[in-house]
Amino acid sequence: MVAPADARLARRLVLDELFDLSLYRALRDVAPGDLRRVLDELIPVETRHHAFWQKFFGLELGRLDLGRRLKLALIVGVCRLGGAPAIHLVLEAIEVHGVRKYLAIWHRYGEGPLGGAVREVLRDEFEHEDRVVTGDAERRINPERVRSIFLGLNDGLVEILGAVSGFFAAFGASLTVLVAGLTVAVAGALSMAASAYVAASSESEVRAAEVGRRRFLGERAAEDPGESALTAALIVGASYFAGALVPVLPVLAGARTALPSALTAGTVIVVVSALVAFLTGMDVRRRVATNVVITALAVLATYAIGLAANALFGISV
Repeated sequence: MVAPADARLARRLVLDELFDLSLYRALRDVAPGDLRRVLDELIPVETRHHAFWQKFFGLELGRLDLGRRLKLALIVGVCRLGGAPAIHLVLEAIEVHGVRKYLAIWHRYGEGPLGGAVREVLRDEFEHEDRVVTGDAERRINPERVRSIFLGLNDGLVEILGAVSGFFAAFGASLTVLVAGLTVAVAGALSMAASAYVAASSESEVRAAEVGRRRFLGERAAEDPGESALTAALIVGASYFAGALVPVLPVLAGARTALPSALTAGTVIVVVSALVAFLTGMDVRRRVATNVVITALAVLATYAIGLAANALFGISV
C-alpha cells in the first residue's frame, strides 16, 4: 500500500466514514419502514468504505473523536424529534458532504496513487446519493429555497444588529432604539420581499421566453416552472424579518446597551450558519467564521458611526 501523503487527510477520511456508518446505524433504529430499507442498503456501503480506507492507510480507528460523537448525538436527537422529514434532510446533507469531499480529494490526488481508490468510492457515493435523494421521494433540500432563507435571515440579523448598535451609540435611549430598529426591520423586510419578487418574476419571464423559442424551433423544452415570484418574496421577506427581530428582542426586554443584542444575534448567526453549511455541504467552520467576522465588522462600523454622530452633532433623546 501507498503511504499517505497527508496524515490529517487519512485520519479525516477514516473518521468521516466511521461517522457516516455510525449515523446510519443509529438512524436505522428510529427510521420508518421505507427509510429503514434505504439505510439497510447504505450501511454495507459505508462499512466497505470504512474498512477500505483503514486498510489503505494502515490506520485503525474504531472510535469517533469527541467532536464527532457530540455531532452524532445532536443529529440523532434532532431526527428523533423531526421524524422522517428530518432524517431525509440529514441523509441528503451527508451525501452532499461526501460527494464534495471526494471530488475535492479527486482533484487533489486523482493522478496519483489515490486516484483509483477515490474513483471507486466516488462511484459508490454518487450511486447512493441518487438512491437517497431522488429515489421514491422528492428532493427535500431545495438549494434555491435554502439560499433565499439564508439570505433573508442573514441580512436581517446583520443589518438590524448594525442598526441597533449605531442607534445605541447615537441616542442611548432604549425606546428610541426600539422604535428605530423596528422601523428599519419592517422597511428592510418589505424591500427584500419586493426585490425577491422582481428577481423571480424576471427569471420566470426569461425562462418562459426560452421555452417559447425552443418550442417554435421544434426543440424539446424542459418544463421547470421554478418557484413562484410570490413564494420567493414571502420566503425572503419573512426570513429577513425573523432575523431582524433577534437583535431587537433584547431591546424590547429592556436592554440598555447593544451588548445583549450582539450576544443574542451572534449566537443565532453561528447556529444558522452551521445549519445551512451542514445542509448544503459547505465547510461549517469556514462559513461560521466568515459570518462572525462580517457581523463583527458591521457592528463596529455602525457603532463608530453612531458615536461620531453623537459627538459631532450632539444628538440626544
